[in-house]
Amino acid sequence: MPTLNHARLRRFLADMTSLVGGAQQDKDEKAIVDVGGKLLGDLVAHDDWLPESCADAKAGTYQQHLLYCDPQERFSVVSFVWAPGAFTPVHDHLTWGLIGMLRGAESEERYERCAENGCLEPVAQTILRPGEVGVVSPTIGDIHRVSNALVDRASISIHVYGGNIGAIRRHKFDLAHNKAEDFISGYSATPLPNIWDRSKDTGQ
Repeated sequence: MPTLNHARLRRFLADMTSLVGGAQQDKDEKAIVDVGGKLLGDLVAHDDWLPESCADAKAGTYQQHLLYCDPQERFSVVSFVWAPGAFTPVHDHLTWGLIGMLRGAESEERYERCAENGCLEPVAQTILRPGEVGVVSPTIGDIHRVSNALVDRASISIHVYGGNIGAIRRHKFDLAHNKAEDFISGYSATPLPNIWDRSKDTGQ
């Protein structure tokens, strides 16, 4: 097994910590998603750093592996592993989020509330491919359904959120009955990857 480039993820976390610390103090969400999107794009442009323990697919569903949570819970980084056919319910986030595609492809269906009756209606569908980055936010669009765009293999996306996303109480939506249900997603695995041990690193 090749040695992972943990330095790449460490640099990303250091840069995001600096960015979120300054921009959040100024309440500048646009700066976070603009600059953070570029940082995440640089990270997912290279597939040499994600631990295999955070890349395992579970048949028929998706896994959320916590890679890092800021000590002040200002942001978190999560590896989403999508089995073929896996999809989320329609849901929101209640904070900004960046989605970077590392392997495979991810389909996103966006929803907005109809002004006439308040029902959620699909408004756009996009496909993310390796190296590409998407954005969600209550200010620009926060409700979507996500699925693996590939039928024959797993896909992996790296998500960065403006909070500890596994602990935020948010909503999933029953479209047929126009109802919302509270949920807290949690995470699929309990241990965090150890990217801080430099004894076997090839990077810095």
